[in-house]
Amino acid sequence: MRAATDGRTREQRSLFGEILDWMLAPLLLLWPMSVMLTWLVAQGIANNPFDRELGERVRLLARQVTIARDAADTAPHIAFSLPPGAAELLHADEADTLTYQVLGLRGELLAGDRALPVPTDEDRAPPGELLYRDEKNVGGEHVRVAYVWVAVPGSPGDALALVQLAETLGKRSRLATEIIKGVILPQLVILPLAVLLVWLALARGIAPLNDLQQRIRRRDSNDLSPIDERQAPEEVSPLVRAINDLLARLDRSIAVQKRFLANAAHQLKTPLAGLRTQAELAQREIDAGHHDPLALKKSLQQIARSSQSAAHMVNQLLAMARAEDKEYEAERQPVNLSRLATEAVRAFVPRALEHRIDLGFEGPADDARAWVFGHALLLRELIRNLVDNALLYTPAGGAVTVRVVDDPFGQVVVLQVEDSGPGIVAAERDKVFQPFYRSLGSQVDGSGLGLAIVREIALQHGSEVTLEDAAPRTPRPADDAGVPGNGPGARFSLRLPAAPAPSGMDSGDAG
Repeated sequence: MRAATDGRTREQRSLFGEILDWMLAPLLLLWPMSVMLTWLVAQGIANNPFDRELGERVRLLARQVTIARDAADTAPHIAFSLPPGAAELLHADEADTLTYQVLGLRGELLAGDRALPVPTDEDRAPPGELLYRDEKNVGGEHVRVAYVWVAVPGSPGDALALVQLAETLGKRSRLATEIIKGVILPQLVILPLAVLLVWLALARGIAPLNDLQQRIRRRDSNDLSPIDERQAPEEVSPLVRAINDLLARLDRSIAVQKRFLANAAHQLKTPLAGLRTQAELAQREIDAGHHDPLALKKSLQQIARSSQSAAHMVNQLLAMARAEDKEYEAERQPVNLSRLATEAVRAFVPRALEHRIDLGFEGPADDARAWVFGHALLLRELIRNLVDNALLYTPAGGAVTVRVVDDPFGQVVVLQVEDSGPGIVAAERDKVFQPFYRSLGSQVDGSGLGLAIVREIALQHGSEVTLEDAAPRTPRPADDAGVPGNGPGARFSLRLPAAPAPSGMDSGDAG
């Protein structure tokens, strides 16, 4: 399921839409919460004045509770009488209905409505303390009840009288509704206006990005100059700097490619011109009626050599392109360096025998200590170019040795290719790794790309090729001047990070 999800083409997201969503979504979520909080606050505001009025009326009723004595009976008892003025207060409001209840010391009804519920013992309070509660079903309506416990002087024990006054919620609901309307209606007008202002502000804030896009779009395809960061917002400056860095790297890459292609075209002219010249020469010989087999054979040999040189040049150019491809850096894996070196030596044995050169290989006794982290194809190309270069510059009777040396500490594996040729003087050792460079005075027919490829591959593997004399340089005797022979030779060395041999893999496998 995850693979299917990852394989899907993701929808392109809009930065404008995403920011707008993150700004408006909280606003739209907070608005209902604001309405709810406003309703609760409105209920509290609406209750306060009416509760005070209801409480005053309860206190007025509580003052009417007295101790009375009958003429015939000297025992005191609780009495309640409602004056005419107080009775009018209970019916002065047309919007709501007032219901009262007065209970004696033993809970007997002295006056009012018996249906009004009595507060529980948990709601009992000290005498004279005014309390409020809500009752949901009194005569089929919700009511607000104010009540007070009354201590009557001269009454026996701690018995208390109870006075309650209940009022329906009509006025309170209307006042709360008016408050809600007064708060919410302006919000209904302000909310769309706020959304519009957010939209306009966001559009204005993103306008510099559109300007930057237009400036980049209007550029010529060959214009890789950096973008002016001062014309971009501060938040976009890191992106502009990254684009400028990319443009600079792209400019350098294109410059290198142009220079490389120009050099390659120049180098290919020679073998291609030789092919054409020899072909035209052979054609003229045939047209003139000359059928000298030796002359035709010589022309064909020249054509073969020129085509071989051109093919070698093309192969070297392809190898150089592979060496410069940075994608190979992510494909490193354990590689058996001894196996790669052995294969390269075997491939060059016929050529070494043809030129009477002793080509050999020296490797560690334990092949498991020759594993390195790298890319097998590139490392194989590196070894082949080093061996090819050594064979080119080693005279007949000389020797070329490919050597793999393991590190006793297991940190690196050293690759060496050593020859007994004329060597390379110190002044030219950095130049020989440049593309198309050939040593002065050299009569060797090569592309000049081999060592440049070696350096690029070494850099991709985090290493560096070192060049030194294979033997101490000694002055040539005067009577040997002009006589070919072995020189100090050259030794190319490369240190690669060692890798443990993969478990379950034959030590001869190259990976």
